[in-house]
Amino acid sequence: MIEVQNLIKQFEGKVVINNISTKFKEGAVNMIIGKSGSGKSVFLKCLVGLLRPEGGKVLYDGKDFLKMKQKDVKKLRRNMGMLFQNAALFDSKTVLENVMFPLDMFSRKNYRERKKRAEFCLERVDLLDAANLYPSEISGGMMKRAAIARAIALNPKYLFCDEPNSGLDPKTSQLIDELIQGITKDFEITTIVVSHDMNSVMNIGDHIIFINEGVKEWEGTKDHVINSDNKELNEFVFASDLFKKIKEAEETGQETRNSER
Repeated sequence: MIEVQNLIKQFEGKVVINNISTKFKEGAVNMIIGKSGSGKSVFLKCLVGLLRPEGGKVLYDGKDFLKMKQKDVKKLRRNMGMLFQNAALFDSKTVLENVMFPLDMFSRKNYRERKKRAEFCLERVDLLDAANLYPSEISGGMMKRAAIARAIALNPKYLFCDEPNSGLDPKTSQLIDELIQGITKDFEITTIVVSHDMNSVMNIGDHIIFINEGVKEWEGTKDHVINSDNKELNEFVFASDLFKKIKEAEETGQETRNSER
């Protein structure tokens, strides 16, 4: 289980993450949402140790990540998979070699076993046919799928995704969402996704945290997002015409049900 207690992060005296506390749902897709500049990506980087907060605790199964010894940090990192916003594949390596990279770094298995595991991960994201291609030879959506395969190569307990649908068309975005959701359930991973895409939130979000100007404004499930009375959350959610129409349809339906009673 991942738990955050009173997390604070500053840059040059400016508070970017302000006293956030939460518990992430195990074996589920946890979404961190908010407008650009709200602090959600900074929050994610604090969770995985890419940034060190000025205050608070980041607990993995009750142990404070910020106070762990180096050997324990290394052990924990082997249980983490990371999907970066731009995929971050190595241009000089093939798709297969990219997926094998964490296995080459951390696995004690022989080459044949590492290659078999990498091919299994590529097959899971329907990309095995592109194993011998280079990142420059595949599409943006395929690069994201390759990055997902690499993120799960070590069979992690935790998967962290930073804006996984950034720069993708709606159809490809839905495919990436379905992959993340499927992998989370199939391998019982605790997944944390940073996003500002409400379609993704409603498609795959099991547990949702809304951050506004560094503050956790709201927390709940996707079933409660549309009907929240939080002003800042509503302004974020209903910036999209689609979700305005959903809200209006729900309100009209409720009025009709009330009149029929």
